[in-house]
Amino acid sequence: MQQPTSHCHAPTSSNDAAQQQRAGGYILLAQLLRDIPNAAVLAQLSPLQDLDAPQDELAQAMQALGQQAQACDLAAVDDEFHALFIGVGRGEVVPYGSWYQTGFLMEKPLALLRSHLAALGYERQDKVHEPEDHAAALCEVMALLIQEQQSMATQADFFFKHLAQWLPPFFVDLKQAPSAHFYQAVAQFGSAFIAFETQYCGLDIQENQA
Repeated sequence: MQQPTSHCHAPTSSNDAAQQQRAGGYILLAQLLRDIPNAAVLAQLSPLQDLDAPQDELAQAMQALGQQAQACDLAAVDDEFHALFIGVGRGEVVPYGSWYQTGFLMEKPLALLRSHLAALGYERQDKVHEPEDHAAALCEVMALLIQEQQSMATQADFFFKHLAQWLPPFFVDLKQAPSAHFYQAVAQFGSAFIAFETQYCGLDIQENQA
């Protein structure tokens, strides 16, 4: 996705660290769901196993992801990625919003998403051929919305319209997929992170309705 041409807001310094962490979570998920993790990615993840943070569900999931990154074999992760997301015909899981919401690809949810992206000023890059409702692409959009300091109302609106409904069951399926080993930890992190974002974005909606 290309960055929007407008809709930017002034940063709020007191909240910068939290917003960077949120964007980082989306960037990490996008990276792991779009491409086969290489040695550099796994090396970056490994220190998460020593994370010194309150032991909530998200922190535990991050630590588990770091442990898996430290222990896994590159060739095995390559095979796992292909089995899960590519396969013969298709992989064991289908990382597209339309599939989870309608049972088919390229359906109405994708058309609504494309309209929303256009309204925000986003365009799909020419080199990208997959539909915009791929889980990685949606995570990339959320990261951009945060990095560009879009309003929380804008972020929450996009999140609840295009991610919140189907990513939780997708991560359940990913964790339970026969070939998932390293990606069980990815799914655990994804589930915990989306649960956090559901609460975070929901609080903004509640505050605006109060």
